[in-house]
Amino acid sequence: MTQIFNLGCNAAFNNYLISTEVGYVLIDTAYEGGFKYFTNKINKFRINPKEIRYVFLTHAHDDHAGFLNEVLDTTDAKVILHPKAIERLKKGQNSFEGGCSNLLADLFCQYLALCGKGEHRFPAIREEFLSRLITIDSEEFHALNLPFKVLETPGHTADHISLLIDDKLFCGDAAMNILPSIKRVTIWIENLQQFKQSWQMILAAAPKTIYPAHGWPFPTSDLKKYLPALDKIKLRPLK
Repeated sequence: MTQIFNLGCNAAFNNYLISTEVGYVLIDTAYEGGFKYFTNKINKFRINPKEIRYVFLTHAHDDHAGFLNEVLDTTDAKVILHPKAIERLKKGQNSFEGGCSNLLADLFCQYLALCGKGEHRFPAIREEFLSRLITIDSEEFHALNLPFKVLETPGHTADHISLLIDDKLFCGDAAMNILPSIKRVTIWIENLQQFKQSWQMILAAAPKTIYPAHGWPFPTSDLKKYLPALDKIKLRPLK
């Protein structure tokens, strides 16, 4: 049975570690500066960092890859990611393509800018770690035959992927369940059409429970209930 450890500091950001038959898989890292809290949580659960075999990067954003270098420096883990994530990791900055999905999200993004976090930068991946990146389209990835399925779920970002294991989907930012998100819609969307298609793909995969990076787990039926709301969204680009 899959064990799930939430290493996040609060419901605003969930940093999952899951047990599999090939070892632990860490789903994303949090913001830069969160590594100490992460190691304290690992120690609390009595898990040796060397037991982490893979980091599953849902996408290359500052709140998902913030202390990736420190994890790779401490473990022997390899990183599973979308090929489009590599250039973003090298740059160390979020893409600003697309826009906010609602007014509340827009105000939240403006607040982050006022707090000096509007550039959404994070430490670029170190050159020495590039050889430990495994893209989901590579022969190396397919040869691993890992005990979970990867869904390409673009929309929030072009490089977004989700992890499906048993009846659980770890969806990164393909959906959210905490303000300023409304109706499970993430606050930033690069491509609204792709975002809608990703929800449809998730529904077709039919997991029982969705574990978002932001907010509380929720039943997949929520996506079906709120799917029509996506047609009413008009993205608000940052000014």
